[in-house]
Amino acid sequence: MDEKELIQQVIQHSNHQAFGILVNRYSKMVITTCMGFIGNYHDAEDIAQDVFVELFESLPEFRNESKLSTWLYRIAVNKSLNFLRRKKRETFLQNFTGNKTKDKTGQTIDEIMGKQDADINIELKEQHKQLRHAMSMLPENQRIALVLSTYHELSYKEIAEVMETSVSSVESLLFRAKNNLRQIMVKTKP
Repeated sequence: MDEKELIQQVIQHSNHQAFGILVNRYSKMVITTCMGFIGNYHDAEDIAQDVFVELFESLPEFRNESKLSTWLYRIAVNKSLNFLRRKKRETFLQNFTGNKTKDKTGQTIDEIMGKQDADINIELKEQHKQLRHAMSMLPENQRIALVLSTYHELSYKEIAEVMETSVSSVESLLFRAKNNLRQIMVKTKP
C-alpha cells in the first residue's frame, strides 16, 4: 500500500494498522531528528511518540501539498524545540529557587552504539558534548538548518520546505551556522 492509500485508510476508517505502517516507516527518521536537537535517546523516543500522536490527530488536515516526511520533520523539529525551551525554563527555575536536583542522564548515541575502545569513546563523548553545547548556542533557525542538513542529509530544497523558507535562505543559514559553530568551538576549546 502506498503512502496516500495509508493516509486515506487512517483518515476515512481510523485504520490503526495503516497508521502502524506509517509509524514503522517514519519512526527512525523522527527519533533521529529529535536526537539531533535533544541528544538523549529516551527523551527523543518520548518526543517521537508525541509527534505520532499529533500526526494521528491532525492527519485529516494533511493536504498532500508536500511529502508526509516533510510534515513529520516540521512536527519533530517543533516538538524538540518546545522540549528544549521547557527544559531550559525548568533548569532556570530550579537554579533560581535553589532546588538543584540532578539531571536524568539517558543513553547517548555513543552509548547505544557501544564503542569498544574506552579511551576513544571518552574522547568522542567529550567532543560530542562540546559540539552539542556549541550547537545549542546557535540561533534557532541556524540550528534547525544544520541538524536537518548534517544529521538527515536533506537537500537545501527539502530543508527549505521543512522550514517554510527559500533555498537561498537555507544556504545563508547553513553558511552562517557553520561559521558561528567554528567560532564557538574555538572559543570553548580547553
